[in-house]
Amino acid sequence: MKPLVRFSDPVCTEQYLDKFIMSEEAGQMMVLYGDSSDQRSLSLDDTSSTEESPDQTRLSLETTNDAVPYIGQRFPTHDAAYEFYAEFARGCGFSIRRHRTEGKDGVGKGLTRRYFVCHRAGNTPVKAANDNKPQRNRKSSRCGCQAYMRISKTTDLGVPEWRVTGFMNHHNHELLEPNQVRFLPAYRSISNSDKSRILMFAKTGISVQQMMRLMELEKGVEPGFLPFTEKDVRNLLQSFRKVDPEDESIDLLRMCRSIKEKDPNFKYDFSLDSNNRLENIAWSYASSIQSYDVFGDAVVFDTTHRLTAFDMPLGIWVGVNNYGMPCFFGCVLLREETLRSYSWSLKAFLAFMNGKAPQTVLTDQNMCLKEAINLEMPSTKHALCIWLIVSKFPSWFNAVLGVRYNDWKAEFHRLYNLESVEDFELGWRDMVNSFGLHTNRHIASLFALRSLWALPYLRSHVFAGMTTAGHSKSINAFIQRFLSAQTRLAHFVEQVAVTVDFKDQAGEQQTMQQNLQNICLKTGAPMEAHAATVLTPFAFSKLQEQLVLAAHYASFQTEDGFLVRHHTKLEGGRKVYWVPREGIISCSCHQFEFSGILCRHALRVLSTGNCFQIPDRYLPHRWRRISTPSTKSLQNTHNDHTERVQLLQSMVSTLVTESAKSRERLEIATENVSILLSRIREQPICSQGVRELSSNQRNI
Repeated sequence: MKPLVRFSDPVCTEQYLDKFIMSEEAGQMMVLYGDSSDQRSLSLDDTSSTEESPDQTRLSLETTNDAVPYIGQRFPTHDAAYEFYAEFARGCGFSIRRHRTEGKDGVGKGLTRRYFVCHRAGNTPVKAANDNKPQRNRKSSRCGCQAYMRISKTTDLGVPEWRVTGFMNHHNHELLEPNQVRFLPAYRSISNSDKSRILMFAKTGISVQQMMRLMELEKGVEPGFLPFTEKDVRNLLQSFRKVDPEDESIDLLRMCRSIKEKDPNFKYDFSLDSNNRLENIAWSYASSIQSYDVFGDAVVFDTTHRLTAFDMPLGIWVGVNNYGMPCFFGCVLLREETLRSYSWSLKAFLAFMNGKAPQTVLTDQNMCLKEAINLEMPSTKHALCIWLIVSKFPSWFNAVLGVRYNDWKAEFHRLYNLESVEDFELGWRDMVNSFGLHTNRHIASLFALRSLWALPYLRSHVFAGMTTAGHSKSINAFIQRFLSAQTRLAHFVEQVAVTVDFKDQAGEQQTMQQNLQNICLKTGAPMEAHAATVLTPFAFSKLQEQLVLAAHYASFQTEDGFLVRHHTKLEGGRKVYWVPREGIISCSCHQFEFSGILCRHALRVLSTGNCFQIPDRYLPHRWRRISTPSTKSLQNTHNDHTERVQLLQSMVSTLVTESAKSRERLEIATENVSILLSRIREQPICSQGVRELSSNQRNI
């Protein structure tokens, strides 16, 4: 018997399946007989019968290892023969498939002969070109390999059995190593129990990669050693999506109606085409609508995703809450991406939100969507998501700039963060000259749209920090949670609901609230102490940064306000306008308008003017720690009690400040607080309420 052929260089399985070209060695194969001198040439298409004598069979049994197929080897069924050959192939580094048969069950002598061949046997026929159907042009793994095993049916003493009548183990391609062969499709399988587990994971919205890690931990196997791959899991999920789109649309509408019956505050809308088929559908949850009422000043409308199972564009409205975390506002599925469909989606969203349009909306660079926003939200500032633009830079500029790409990218970010429009435009011109990008179409397009993405043009509009890299990553990760494991279309509504459920966010918010006890006041200023009782830890940390920096700035009063600049600078600075009587302050840097957090320049002027509290209007509702209907973690007894105490502390602090401004105010406050304190002391303390509160605190 010829020796097993194995090449020495290991190759990656995926490359192995795609890279090989048809070998010139494919030709006639040799059929091995028990008597090595009796050989003749036979191709896989040869239909002649070759039966061995009993003597030859005995000779093979005596001289051949049972782990290797041999002429005359017997099997009770052809399936048993296939399983044996498959196990042999796996040990050698290849897989097999059923090639062809002779005879047919129930006709004449029935099935009399079967051929099992290497999975790389034969050649893929060239498909006829079809102009109406795009070709996939995938490389075939078949290369004309001649390795095979043939079995023939015999009947001894009336008992049918199958014998090996031909065997060849010469391959014209590389064979896989033991740690690679398991990736071949023939040896990958997903059990029924694993399928159920995968579908359960899919409904929770976790990614396929996360599913694989969880199942590896559950089964106690090393990473990459499950009997299936990520591709197999995706194919499995895809197979569950291959259903009639019309039936899916009906199920989706039924699901929305069912949710509406259970929760009257759930909102959805849809449109039908001329054939009464679902065209567009949008929906939003009660908690999302409540969140939007507080945090809907700046919104991302991400339309860069699709439901792959139905090839439908997906639009997602997302914002940022008072803890700096993404919050979901709504979803829309569209039949197509047109001005008409985008206009419909924006109208539906506004209807959900009681006609309240966002102050700012960020989108991808989509001209149809841009026009729709101008039509349906004329008062809303439209801007482009900088992170979606930057994500395209490698494909746009890497090859053009070569080793200078990183230097150009650093210069771009410097220009992007400038404050002055004039400085930006001068710097852009210098950048184009320096890097020789005068004729680059992407550079020309970016400059033409600069007022939609460059910060110097956007600083007077509210963005709630959503232009920062950290927020862009968290928003994208939030969206991916319910996109990565799509199942049935009707289940997608539930899947999104699970993802936007605030339980996880509640846990994070609870942790942040507990961190209040560990807040360190860095400046000792009354403004800082007051802000710590009002703002969330996230917002307070941003304000505290500015308070610390304010100490490094000097303020100079001018005829029309104040000039504030760093103590090391002799020129320049920011213009600050302050009207103490009305509690109004503004700065030329526009940081408050942009982020909702006062800048160091304004804080320096307030400090110089002996202001011990930040004016109420500059502690915006969207950044406060007050309870909001959208935050489920604040709806339990303990958190509600905590919020009320903190609100009372803020009110008392304000009472003291206002009362101290005159003798009359102080007398009124002292008299009324004494009366109020007496009334409070007369109120009984509910012991059950104390126990419940104590229990809640222990469970946190």
